[in-house]
Amino acid sequence: MIDPGTLRNAKDLKPHLDRFWSVSATALDQLDQLDQLGQDADPSTGAPVFTVDGRYTSRGWTEWTQGFQFGSALLQFDATGEERFLESGRADTLAHMPVHLTHVGVHDHGFNNLSTYGNLWRLAREGRFEASAAELAGWELALKVSGAVQAVRWSSTADGDGFIYSFNGPHSLFADTIRSLRSLALAHQLGHRLLGEHDEPIGLLQRLIAHARTTARYNVYFGEGRDRYDVRGRVAHESLFNTNDGRYRCASTQQGYSPYTTWTRGLAWIMLGYAELLEFLDTLDEPDLDPLGGRQPIAEMMLETARASCDYYIESTPSDGIPYWDTGAPGLARMPGHADRPAEHDNDHEPVDSSAAAIACQGLLRLGRVLEPSDPDASHRYTQAGLATLATLLEEPYLSTDPKHQGLLLHAVYHRPNGWDHVPKGSMIPRGESCLWGDYHLREAALYVARLAEGRDLTFFGADTGDAS
Repeated sequence: MIDPGTLRNAKDLKPHLDRFWSVSATALDQLDQLDQLGQDADPSTGAPVFTVDGRYTSRGWTEWTQGFQFGSALLQFDATGEERFLESGRADTLAHMPVHLTHVGVHDHGFNNLSTYGNLWRLAREGRFEASAAELAGWELALKVSGAVQAVRWSSTADGDGFIYSFNGPHSLFADTIRSLRSLALAHQLGHRLLGEHDEPIGLLQRLIAHARTTARYNVYFGEGRDRYDVRGRVAHESLFNTNDGRYRCASTQQGYSPYTTWTRGLAWIMLGYAELLEFLDTLDEPDLDPLGGRQPIAEMMLETARASCDYYIESTPSDGIPYWDTGAPGLARMPGHADRPAEHDNDHEPVDSSAAAIACQGLLRLGRVLEPSDPDASHRYTQAGLATLATLLEEPYLSTDPKHQGLLLHAVYHRPNGWDHVPKGSMIPRGESCLWGDYHLREAALYVARLAEGRDLTFFGADTGDAS
């Protein structure tokens, strides 16, 4: 279980953050040495994904990481004001990201396009740099297109809802996709109308809420006796459906150990995804929500899902906030009491996944803020767990201080079942490497906390100023 530690609020992390952005800049400069898609990454197999011996390499599967590469430069500019990072992120978005806007084969629009076009649009709206009206309109159009393309990738379910299906096909619902709902949210917020056959309107907000409800119903467990493995807050990476009639068939996984254990990065996506959806919900008016069931049941569904997943993370994770890659990974049986002490990144049995922690800590912190007005005790619990986890990530052995390493966050895992992660000589498990989503989300979490310490927010929704009101 996570030890809440002694950090009281975001300001207590300031000494960690002052050093962090300098380390982050060094890592970005190393990554920038890649020639376009990378001299170490084969352009024919895709963008950089994870490091091997400290050098970023590609791994062709789907193109879901490139937005994190260029988005990281934009976050660095946001935190430090160094314009060279703004210019590189801006130029690389223009040069490399348009293909992702109309990519109809993936569930990753919230990863690729909000990290780039979304951050540019947000920063310009906050007045952080001068953008022309044409540029702003172009980024808004990109976000509208991205949300619409993502929403069209749709499977209906027998219970009247549906979901954005994964790259596996129309039978497959991934937990990860919950964070791509931000693309639908922004497209709706920007007033986009999606039309189908015979000009029939397709509701972006309706599909967002239906997908959130379907994910909560089938990918998240609530301790209600659904099956023998129904532990409150546990998450199945994938849910499978009969494409003939839309009926749910079973739990599954692609990157976890089994359908009945919890892949911790999938858990982290759920934590952060629902916390952000609650923030978005607060920006909507009643007439938007009344045709979709009304605010209260939607908010209750999202809040219980966020709380259950965050509670499970707190209770099942080692005391320093860093999880092992799967809560049921078989080697953990050889590590009795592993959840009652700090994670052992260099053990001989199972790897940790620091990238899951980087995503999860932001989910904990955002949920803490959502609950501040209504449940201060719960808010404090989630906030303390989030701060404690982030504090661990901002120090060695997780923060890379090797100026020759192209990564920022060490001890991340990508795909343990497929054996894709680098196992260094003399080790029994993958360790010591970075991934683009881990680096990006650590920067995003650090930026979020820095803004909270100044009384400001970090959001794509709400006020242009970013004030934490």
